[in-house]
Amino acid sequence: MFNIITRRTLLEYCKKYPTAANALFEWYYEIERSEFKNFNDLKREYGNASIVGDDRVVFNIMGNNYRLVVRMVFGFKAVQIKWFGTHAEYDKINVENIKYKK
Repeated sequence: MFNIITRRTLLEYCKKYPTAANALFEWYYEIERSEFKNFNDLKREYGNASIVGDDRVVFNIMGNNYRLVVRMVFGFKAVQIKWFGTHAEYDKINVENIKYKK
């Protein structure tokens, strides 16, 4: 099982993007219960996931309407949410160094 370190961050994004809240919670519970050993295991389950460096993984949420950027450290089974937003907003960020801002 993975430890999603920043659940509060996820809740903040659910408030900011209420139409995506159910999809974010679904992702949260799926990842929390997963047993991925590496990115290849994750990719088999989440074919649209992309690794972008610094252990960062980008997930498409709600059929690519939204993007979720997390840092996944498979060896420690830890996930840190870095950023969430619309696909259009994603196109304007530097995914390799974006950080959560309240």
